[in-house]
Amino acid sequence: MNFELTEEQRMTRNMVRDFANDVIKPRAIDIDREAKFPIDIFKEMGKLGLMGIPFPEEYGGSGGDTISYALAVEEIGKVCGSTGLSYAAAISLGATPIYLFGTEEQKQKYLTPLAKGEALGSFGLTEPNAGSDAGGTKTTALIDGDEFVINGEKCFITNASFAKTLIITAVTGKDEQGKNIISAIIVPTDTKGVTINSNYEKMGVRGSDTAEIILENVRVPKSNLIGDPQKGFKQFLSTLDGGRISIGALSVGIAQASLNRALAYAKERKQFGKPLSSFQAIQFKLANMAMEAELSRNIVLKAAWLKDNHKSFSKEAAYAKLFASETAVRNADQAIQIHGGYGYMREYEVERFLRDAKLLVIGEGTSEIQRIVIARQLGC
Repeated sequence: MNFELTEEQRMTRNMVRDFANDVIKPRAIDIDREAKFPIDIFKEMGKLGLMGIPFPEEYGGSGGDTISYALAVEEIGKVCGSTGLSYAAAISLGATPIYLFGTEEQKQKYLTPLAKGEALGSFGLTEPNAGSDAGGTKTTALIDGDEFVINGEKCFITNASFAKTLIITAVTGKDEQGKNIISAIIVPTDTKGVTINSNYEKMGVRGSDTAEIILENVRVPKSNLIGDPQKGFKQFLSTLDGGRISIGALSVGIAQASLNRALAYAKERKQFGKPLSSFQAIQFKLANMAMEAELSRNIVLKAAWLKDNHKSFSKEAAYAKLFASETAVRNADQAIQIHGGYGYMREYEVERFLRDAKLLVIGEGTSEIQRIVIARQLGC
């Protein structure tokens, strides 16, 4: 087994790390405090080619791979969870379904501007009564001539307020067993009948846009249907598998940032005449944080490698998302504990890591859902 990154992967990681430290990190506190989506940063990332890392050059991408993309998400998440989440969602959810299942015309028209960073995409799956139970989707898309007429409501949708295209899941009919057929349809945000509101007051990832989408008699061409209408549910489950790799990578970033801050503080802070890092109780905390961050990174990169090599990766993606997200929460919590009272203060930032990390055990499938996915993969 070769754990070495390729030269191209190292170059991508280093480029993103420099950009994250130079451009995003100085603004991370303000992005969180003001709960303001940094659209200018995303425009800069587009110019650098970061929005198209996993996509072919023929569609405006950088021709990279999933490993390079995961490394990029980690580096951005290490300095700002909000920016990292919106970055991951734009690529894994807002663009990847078009690349995986779209027609050539859809890729040229919709994927290319997303990969070039000229536009943002968003994925509308969650509804007020359909969260973990994605099959309970109530939004409908009925055929009227050459168009779909879409009605429904979506909630907790990342990037929607700043997106040019939405991928909406909707019920388009019944199968032979009488079960709902759920399909994915591209809906430009400027389509008549689309209303997007962003009024949520969130605990963490406050600079990542989270919105509700209301669709009232929204008409789009039937040609905006993504993939096989009979396989829409399986297609978006596959999309979520890939998305879990990126959420795992984001979790690794936050877990590593928590370790870095805690280690630096423990070496500087003195109590009883000695640095905190000289006390075994603190050493054990740091050792556990380092071990779990590294194990999280390894399973994320393994899942990414499997995906790049066209091997089954659903179970490993669930491993990665579950273990890394729970590690991010634990590491952030321990970082606060090591900082003591200072850790509770915003200026030390570790409290932000915990607020941001908490979403990661909820979004893209809760920890409980991940365990169900893993158990089914085991044959349960």
